[in-house]
Amino acid sequence: MSDSHENARLAVGLEVSTTSITAVCLDESHQIVGEHQSDFVFSESASQQLIRFIEDLKVKFGKFDNIGVAVPALVSDGGSKVAFSSHIAEFSGMDLSTTITSATGVQALLENDANAAAYGEFHLGAGVGSRNMFYLTLGAGVGGSLILDGVLWRGASGYAGEFGYIPINSEGVRIEEVASSANIIRRARSRIHQDSTSSLVDLDESRLTISDIVAAAEAGDDFAKLMLERTGSYVGTGVAIIINVLNIEKIVIGGEIMGGKHAILDAIVARAREFSFAPSFESTEITAGKLGRNAAAIGAALLAANAK
Repeated sequence: MSDSHENARLAVGLEVSTTSITAVCLDESHQIVGEHQSDFVFSESASQQLIRFIEDLKVKFGKFDNIGVAVPALVSDGGSKVAFSSHIAEFSGMDLSTTITSATGVQALLENDANAAAYGEFHLGAGVGSRNMFYLTLGAGVGGSLILDGVLWRGASGYAGEFGYIPINSEGVRIEEVASSANIIRRARSRIHQDSTSSLVDLDESRLTISDIVAAAEAGDDFAKLMLERTGSYVGTGVAIIINVLNIEKIVIGGEIMGGKHAILDAIVARAREFSFAPSFESTEITAGKLGRNAAAIGAALLAANAK
């Protein structure tokens, strides 16, 4: 992509996860015209990796003045500072926007990854056509975001939407403790040898990933499907709470675990139907996201472009 005046109208966004940094470049019609990805390495400085990655984007995409940065963290100070991140501790308390801008010359707008993905899905994905939407993401963490009358609802302090913190039983177990990818893997490892027919038995247990479980479920592995169905039941309990409290128009579910949507989505819907107020449930559409792994990066690009 050449460096030209036309590039000023491009929108660039990236997402930092615990495994990778992913970026997209959108043209004026919001079509993806460029993508770039790099591994995230925990043994190196997270902020320095981001800075190097953005410098690489200048070469790949051409000149751009603004970038949206989706992070697995609570974001404060109008999209400048990371208030707290349980996934990337280095970011906690950091004015990451200023750090990026000072090093690269690119104005950076921070956003919570779930909020960014929700914004992307609302404008370009499964949320198109709705006015009120709840988005939840199932991956390394479990997050949520609420859009009311077309606007991200951030709450009194900017931290609204923490779906993963909803308790699902009387002992106070939270959804994230059973529905994040690490916890699904943990539950699978504890039971995998009870089902010798599962294709997962042939894998190195210490290297088992959520992608392995999702792929096995999609291929018809009954054990893997059971793991995702049980996860869906846990998530569906929280979804029922959202439906009962908000009577929301649409609920969109994204994240890497939704790669096995045929197993997990049905379980989410079934449990939500069981525990929600029937008239509210009937007026809520529950659907899988459409933007896949690029959802947060796309949303971050749109947010940065709209903030210019």
